[in-house]
Amino acid sequence: MKSKEYFALMVMLIAVTFVLSACVPEATPTPTPIKAPPTHTVTKMPKELHVYTWPDYIDPNVYKLFERETGIKIVEDTFPSDKEMLAKLQAGATDYDIIVPSDQMVGTMVKKGMLAELDKSLIPNMKNIDPKFANPPYDPGLEHCIPYQWGTTGIGYLDDKVVPPPTSWGDLFNPDKIKKYKGQITMLDDEREAIGAALKYLGYSVNDTDPNHLEQAKDVLMKQKPYLYSYDSDQFEDLLAAEETVLAHGYSGDFLAGKEDNEHIRYVVPKEGSTLWVDNLCIPATSKNKESAETFMDFTLRPKIAAMISNYNHYASPDAAAFQYLDNDLRGNPAIYPPKDVMKKLELIRDLGDAKPLWDKVWAEVKSK
Repeated sequence: MKSKEYFALMVMLIAVTFVLSACVPEATPTPTPIKAPPTHTVTKMPKELHVYTWPDYIDPNVYKLFERETGIKIVEDTFPSDKEMLAKLQAGATDYDIIVPSDQMVGTMVKKGMLAELDKSLIPNMKNIDPKFANPPYDPGLEHCIPYQWGTTGIGYLDDKVVPPPTSWGDLFNPDKIKKYKGQITMLDDEREAIGAALKYLGYSVNDTDPNHLEQAKDVLMKQKPYLYSYDSDQFEDLLAAEETVLAHGYSGDFLAGKEDNEHIRYVVPKEGSTLWVDNLCIPATSKNKESAETFMDFTLRPKIAAMISNYNHYASPDAAAFQYLDNDLRGNPAIYPPKDVMKKLELIRDLGDAKPLWDKVWAEVKSK
């Protein structure tokens, strides 16, 4: 009896075990990780990148998108002129990771050993740069910087106040033409731009170093000076928008931005020609976050990001791939993208070499008298 009971019990246990095992699902296998395509990774991500740039020069949303993607917060500080930016760095400011000098300042800083050489393998979007900006005289081969924005320097004016509209540098320098606008004119507080404009008016190059030609340019500026409101590089477009001035020497994008505040603002490149300038993103040699700075550079060269920047500040983009994403009023605006006949008359500001002290002397005399 015990044997039969034992046998029956064993059969029952086997049956229960079979039923239970059938009810338990098989263990889910661990999935094979999917490898993401290789991307630029930085060995040590900082929490912040410090950018030193011109005021209102980048869409704040670009910073936000970069932080969202990388976790790196952009901390921005601004300067009103190349000279102030250079002085601050030379005085020992070592916290900046990205600076935005003009073309002429890049050459100066390269000579002083103040800029880091770029690792181009970490900036693959350099392929998007328009070929005409890929080998500039101030930084051959783009070894230290990438072009950020470009534009022209010319004359801004109020079309309901200045009649006929200016077409020549003579409309800004000839006393007979500007006497009716006395006290309502500004000139850039910039040695190379102001003297360069006077040289162009006289039919010379903006990079002329002939002492006689520079004396003639000084004479032009001195005759104009009594009619000026001020030399100003910080708020010339705001003064024009507020109608405190009616004529201004300045940069293309600033006037186009000012037009949002005053519909009567217009801009023209004088028929004699002018300067073509390029602002650049560079990494100070003192930066401790070089790879992350290069990550940011590459980010700004993405076509849609580059277009966001230009749509915000109204300057032309050196990123050829961005052109299709620009607002229509930028793409078709000859004040932003000048036609070929105007481009031929534009000059990049070049290093003056041994003639720099002569230019400095002329400028000091203009400003002091």
